[in-house]
Amino acid sequence: MSRHVGWIAGAAAAVLVAAGAITYAVAEDAGSDSGGGTPAADSADAGFARDMAVHHQQAVEMSYIVRDRTSDPEVRRLAYDIAQTQANQRGMLLGWLDLWGLPKVSADPPMTWMGMGDMASGEDGALMPGMATDSEMRKLGELNGKRAEVFYLQLMTDHHKGGVHMAEGCAAKCTVGVEKKLAQGMVEAQQSEIRLMADMLRKRGATPRSQ
Repeated sequence: MSRHVGWIAGAAAAVLVAAGAITYAVAEDAGSDSGGGTPAADSADAGFARDMAVHHQQAVEMSYIVRDRTSDPEVRRLAYDIAQTQANQRGMLLGWLDLWGLPKVSADPPMTWMGMGDMASGEDGALMPGMATDSEMRKLGELNGKRAEVFYLQLMTDHHKGGVHMAEGCAAKCTVGVEKKLAQGMVEAQQSEIRLMADMLRKRGATPRSQ
């Protein structure tokens, strides 16, 4: 157990260092691109940054879990790519909130900025559409081999679908150009990964949980 915790801690620390470097590299652009004004705390820009940071954090956690539950190189490579990409993007989002002097948490329900605050949170710890429940996260940590691979791919497919919906909302509603550009990039990248994961599930005799 201690070996497992140490590996996760070391990997997470490396990701945070990389995320921090990217955060400050793009912070100035986010400030200058806001037209000289700071987004309001209840704006789409702030809401997306807060909510997607939380959404991404779970994807990073799921990816590190599955990398320790299978030796399959294809799944481990995908998990590594998702963890690195989403940790870096999370660093950008939190960095922009710091730059704007806005809180990283809000009293409003998640996705209020999309008009979905009354329906975003689900049961058993699922804060936003697509996010895994607490029991699903525990189950992923208990599976091994092909069963872990299939469950991870199914969970991440749902997770990406929720993320795409949120990113499309920012692309339509956000006002900071660099954030809108990041959101559109998320849409394209995650849709591509959804297709890739469907192929990976087929190879394992499985399908996404929702079509």
